[in-house]
Amino acid sequence: MAVSSRGFATQLEFKLTNLHHVSHGLASNKRKRMCFQRDRLTILSRIRCCCSDPVVPIRGPSGSGKSKEKAEEWRFDHKKSPHRVRVHASPAMPFASAQSRLSKQEKFYPRCTPRNSGPQSRDTPPKRDTGIANEKDWGISLLNENVNESGTNEDGSTWYRESGEDLGENGYRCRWTRMGGQSHDGSSEWKETWWEKSDWSGYKELGVEKSGRNAEGDSWWETWQEVLHQDEWSNLARIERSAQKQAKSGTENAGWYEKWWEKYDAKGWTEKGAHKYGRLNEQSWWEKWGEHYDGGGSVLKWTDKWAETELGTKWGDKWEEKFFAGIGSRHGETWHVSPSGERWSRTWGEEHFGNGKVHKYGKSTTGESWDIVVDEETYYEAEPHYGWADVVGDSSQLLSIQPRERPPGVYPNLDFGSSPTPQVDDQPDIPPPPISE
Repeated sequence: MAVSSRGFATQLEFKLTNLHHVSHGLASNKRKRMCFQRDRLTILSRIRCCCSDPVVPIRGPSGSGKSKEKAEEWRFDHKKSPHRVRVHASPAMPFASAQSRLSKQEKFYPRCTPRNSGPQSRDTPPKRDTGIANEKDWGISLLNENVNESGTNEDGSTWYRESGEDLGENGYRCRWTRMGGQSHDGSSEWKETWWEKSDWSGYKELGVEKSGRNAEGDSWWETWQEVLHQDEWSNLARIERSAQKQAKSGTENAGWYEKWWEKYDAKGWTEKGAHKYGRLNEQSWWEKWGEHYDGGGSVLKWTDKWAETELGTKWGDKWEEKFFAGIGSRHGETWHVSPSGERWSRTWGEEHFGNGKVHKYGKSTTGESWDIVVDEETYYEAEPHYGWADVVGDSSQLLSIQPRERPPGVYPNLDFGSSPTPQVDDQPDIPPPPISE
């Protein structure tokens, strides 16, 4: 028996409206060929803002039937690929990402008018649970000349744009463009920096960093990077992508932070993961997950998520699975701690022998227990749903970066360390919160 669950679907949307309080308890639901129980969390609240729309989960008493209450079930998103072992086990993909249902925000800050030469502000707050964007979604377009210009729009808002090129040792070159603007009274502003880097070792990097704030005091920051380099140990080409996002409310004790990363090499080795944190007044929640594929059929996946309130209530869910050649295991735990310190937990495990037999076992602090062997097929994902061929196809701009011409007789220094990222003037005033229990 196993507990499968959907991640803390959380989102802080500034421009607060009334909170919708929801509560419900644990529910069980068996899936075909699975003994996984779905654990449900309730939605505490939703705040509208310049972000997308996940919700803050909180566990409550069962049996709530208020018409305004809404329960969202934890579950996993099983994406399919034609070249892999089928998956019917709990966590095929870490968790479904909540999709934005908000209409386009029109007035975060004054936009630069398209009729003049100033940059058109594209900066909007990042959206939660959207992972790592592809390079084409950023529309990075670096200028081929040094520029330093500024101006004022018809509505009184101001803008600036700068571009340049930095050179260094070992053929290092960084081409960059920086732009930004603010409203006529300075109450809202935006900044965005693009860059591409390369050197003679074959290192290439494409990146974006953006930040902003609005008249209500909401602030946000986001960075995205895509890197091509040669792995120090395997000498294989590797592409790595990463993103960090955070936002903070100007009117509430509310904010969130996410860090995402993906790593791929030419032989199919893949690593993916994310760390997430959020806070809404008296509630805080965390979420971590990872996927590791060795390119030879071995796979490790895990998830750990938990939440707590200032009153002392805590709850969480975690699981892990390891498989190779149809043989492997899964195990996990769902737990809850009351303000008085009383703890409830249910642990479970599975052993898959590769011969159609599965050993299932578990127990809980309320006296539940099971230990059985059943006839059951084993399903899991032996390959990532998005791998080396996919990331190469989506990285054409990164791969097309041209390094400086290398003079005859000059050879690259194969130092596999990456170059520092260009800095944007002002970093956000909320440091990324710790991701720990």
